[in-house]
Amino acid sequence: MKSIPVLNIQQFEQNVPISEFYSRDLESHLERNKDFFHKPHRHDFFLCVLFSEGNGVHDIDFDTYVIAPGSVYFLKPGQTHFWKFSTPPKGYIFFHTQDFYELHFSKSKLEQFPFYYSQENQPTLNLNLSRIATFQSKFEDINTEYHNNLNYKKQKIASLINTIYIDLARLYNTLETLKHFTSVTYAETLRSLERLIEVHYKTEKSVQFYASKLNITSKHLNRITKSTLNKTPTDLITERIILESKRLIVHSNNSLADIAYTLGYLDYAYFSKVFKLRTKSTPLEFKKKYQ
Repeated sequence: MKSIPVLNIQQFEQNVPISEFYSRDLESHLERNKDFFHKPHRHDFFLCVLFSEGNGVHDIDFDTYVIAPGSVYFLKPGQTHFWKFSTPPKGYIFFHTQDFYELHFSKSKLEQFPFYYSQENQPTLNLNLSRIATFQSKFEDINTEYHNNLNYKKQKIASLINTIYIDLARLYNTLETLKHFTSVTYAETLRSLERLIEVHYKTEKSVQFYASKLNITSKHLNRITKSTLNKTPTDLITERIILESKRLIVHSNNSLADIAYTLGYLDYAYFSKVFKLRTKSTPLEFKKKYQ
């Protein structure tokens, strides 16, 4: 049964332990990994990339984004993506695990940054031309430190990552598409809900289950998601199911009935009905469209 390949940091740099970090200039990274980047795949780490030159498209979970000079992308573990270039790209890329960052900043979480804290926020930021050189220098500093063998290397890299994330988050916060939360408590609950959905969406689809895990009532959970995202908890659960079903329909050889079963639907007809309600097409129509 074919599935979407999940890549880890060791596949890109064999000498780096899995709990570590990777950085490279984009030209050499793409050359070294030319068998991967143009095919749909997932990562089990966080990824940040800056394009200083080049054009093309970046497909992330069935949403297509334009690549241009100044494009910055942020990917979380589990997202499916691939790149297609119309002109040669230049820039820098780095990845790291959650532990690499959070072990150095024990009181901080990656979810504090808006591009990582909600599935609803865009995974991209477009820098204007006046800022490209500044951020390219910051990415280059990370890459230089990574490829040197100096004392306090991990600490320096972690510090540089934190600084660049802060600077990018400040710019990101000016986007109109950013989901703003009026309550810190609501924001924390939303993040907890998204993490729970990620773990349980294949087997648990009731709002009551998630509310119970969060030690709140279903009514209060609905109030939180409606006020922060203007969506119901059921919307978030179903959206995660539909996203995974799209991934499996397009990127695996599994039968549609097997995909439905994998996602917790014993009745394929009901799964097809849910899928069509959300996407305006049946699973088979969606499969044919992407083939």
